[in-house]
Amino acid sequence: MRSPAEEGARLLRQRAEMGGGELFLGGLTREEALEIAAAARRAGTATGGSSAAGGSSPIRPGSAGATSSLPVLPTSYAELRETALVCTRCRLAEGRTQVVFSDGAVDARLVVVGEAPGANEDRTGLPFVGAAGKFLDLLLGTVGLSREESVYICNVLKCRPPGNRNPMPDEIEACAPFLQKQLELIRPQALLAVGSFAAQLLTGREKTALGRLRGEVHSYRGVPLICTYHPAALLRNPKWTRAFWDDLQLLRSIMDSV
Repeated sequence: MRSPAEEGARLLRQRAEMGGGELFLGGLTREEALEIAAAARRAGTATGGSSAAGGSSPIRPGSAGATSSLPVLPTSYAELRETALVCTRCRLAEGRTQVVFSDGAVDARLVVVGEAPGANEDRTGLPFVGAAGKFLDLLLGTVGLSREESVYICNVLKCRPPGNRNPMPDEIEACAPFLQKQLELIRPQALLAVGSFAAQLLTGREKTALGRLRGEVHSYRGVPLICTYHPAALLRNPKWTRAFWDDLQLLRSIMDSV
């Protein structure tokens, strides 16, 4: 029969292997939590694999619980998508209808990164399918780009926040590795970040207003990056459409020169 520490270690290993989110171990003393972490490390060493505690996944005794580290993501696009579709790394998994992974061409020249799915996206499993998505398609079409042939579209978050609220920092942190791997696999010629959260994440300038990020060429791991307003914001504030148009012209000129 397993000891409590061995049983706790087994649960941690299972959670990490499944790509799980937070596992709350309420009521533990510091000594009990450390014993479980040590048992997980011993088990990982014995099987030749990585432990569930993983060194980088600190166990916080009491109500704080333990957070499993993100497993090494697949290098195959199909496997990456399948991993994302069953992700439970943050609280958003509990209320989603579907994971919204991407839409468009996987050999795209341009990747458009938005913020998070809305109700239509959560229902269909595809990003930018509502009014804002149709407007985005129309605007991209004016510079000869389409999601059917040359554009790949995804979001910072793959699950819809309740009530379409803004993404929370821990949700972005949990989901960002999937976006990073998507961009690594797609290898586009250019990136278009629409909205503050996408722009701030990809530029690394988390406290800079979108208005100060747009209008210039940034770089994300060597890929030219343009930041602009979210299409939904244009529907609410039509006066920003000209600025979006200017950003598209800048984007097009960059892509034409690559």
